[in-house]
Amino acid sequence: MQTQVMFYILPDEDKTDASNIHANTALYQACLQASYFYRQNQRVFIYTQDQKSAEQIDEMLWAFDSDSFVPHNLSGEGPKQGAAVEISHQAPRGRRPVLINLSNTVPDFASQFQLIVDFVPCDEALKQLARERFKTCRQWGFQVDNQAVSTTP
Repeated sequence: MQTQVMFYILPDEDKTDASNIHANTALYQACLQASYFYRQNQRVFIYTQDQKSAEQIDEMLWAFDSDSFVPHNLSGEGPKQGAAVEISHQAPRGRRPVLINLSNTVPDFASQFQLIVDFVPCDEALKQLARERFKTCRQWGFQVDNQAVSTTP
């Protein structure tokens, strides 16, 4: 089965109203995606750049949606098989269908996932890194697409 990759193009935060800036960050979008896939009964692995980023997304998921909790844990914590959403800056221990990539590269284990979610920030330097990830995914034979993130509720 061919790995599918969806790059979400994040809006320019300067062009949105100040109350909506929080909703435009890659971390917030990663929480939205993790919540969506959890509700679809999909197990998710969130790959981060480093331990600090892993802890940051872990904290954000705890406070993300007061109406519906998304079971998650940092890798190595929680139940033996891990929660529905596992977070780490290291390779996953088990197999999961969905990878949410918050790192600056395409991890070498990416091909084990059915779906990869990635983000294209508006910052020019980060956007260039996203272009490199997009190109790498194509070179690896993944089916790659992109979609703009809507700023309207």
